[in-house]
Amino acid sequence: MAQTLIAVLIITLTVIIYLAMNRLYVRFSSPLLSPILTTVLIIIAFLICFHIPYNTYLIGGKWINFLLGPAVVALAYPLYNQRKMLMKHLAPIVTGVCIGLFVGIISGSILAFVFGLHKDMILSLLPKSITTPIAMEVSAQLGGIPAITVVFVVIAGFVGAVLGPSFLKWSRINSDMGKGIALGSASHALGTSKASEYGELSFSMSSISMALTAILGAIIGSFIPFFFHI
Repeated sequence: MAQTLIAVLIITLTVIIYLAMNRLYVRFSSPLLSPILTTVLIIIAFLICFHIPYNTYLIGGKWINFLLGPAVVALAYPLYNQRKMLMKHLAPIVTGVCIGLFVGIISGSILAFVFGLHKDMILSLLPKSITTPIAMEVSAQLGGIPAITVVFVVIAGFVGAVLGPSFLKWSRINSDMGKGIALGSASHALGTSKASEYGELSFSMSSISMALTAILGAIIGSFIPFFFHI
């Protein structure tokens, strides 16, 4: 009974904070006020201030996490609506995803070597542009640390969601298709959430880019260590 009450309180608190941060974001439209980012920061601050263990938060948080599966399945709806557009532009979509994935993996590897990171950290960094569940599996197979990989994946997601719009503007990428492919391949689910603000086409492109990045990343990521002799 006590755990049920805690779960309800945690879920309610999380939803209220997110809705409040979303209203703040809608009002000011600043990338730094992304509701996903601000909600996470507030919850972390709340847990630290009141000395609440993460395992306690997870009593309710696991039910929120459970909804991730249905949310991913729901991505099929906009994909179905844009199926003709997707088939028409399949080549540029796949090309864009491959380039984005390759640049993400290579740039991360080069930076890791430049800063002299340990082998375990390098292997944990490689799948950072892949969605969390698959990134953890790839990291484990490569010999990395899945828990550290999650941190890198979250950072990549937040950086894309917060700084992505400014980078797209600076790069003069104005098409909804280009925005979706860029955000989905670089920042997975968080990028896709941001892409939804540009419309259904951008959201659909980001969804399929995220899926393709996960599939191709699981394949390509396995060969990267051999090229770098890790």
